[in-house]
Amino acid sequence: MMNIEIRYYSKFGHTRKMAGVVADALGIEAKTINEPIEQPVDILLLGSAVYATVVDWRVKKFIRTLTPEKVKRVICFSSAAIIESNYPKVKALLEQQGITVDERQFTCRGAMGPIQAGHPNDEDLQQLRTFVQSLNL
Repeated sequence: MMNIEIRYYSKFGHTRKMAGVVADALGIEAKTINEPIEQPVDILLLGSAVYATVVDWRVKKFIRTLTPEKVKRVICFSSAAIIESNYPKVKALLEQQGITVDERQFTCRGAMGPIQAGHPNDEDLQQLRTFVQSLNL
């Protein structure tokens, strides 16, 4: 049986909502990045967002705690208001740590004030649930 963990950072609640969907779909608990990875995991589902097109420093700090011995593979999920996805930026940070990053990832729109208002919405969250189920973890 695979050891799977979920970690996320959410400034405005969007990623927390998304992490709840991921947790429900997998039947495991989602934890914030404030809880370190203590035991080796096969798959880490990492939820984050970009703020003014930049990966939050807290997410960068968390990623710096990861090693290939702790985490075999990361699958990213996120929301973004302005840029298409933060996946390339997060992937680069993880790869600098020697972590394998799955090409399968999920990004949806995320509200930033009036920009993309209302996102992630119910449809976005249903698409996320479908994505997680398609992973066959």
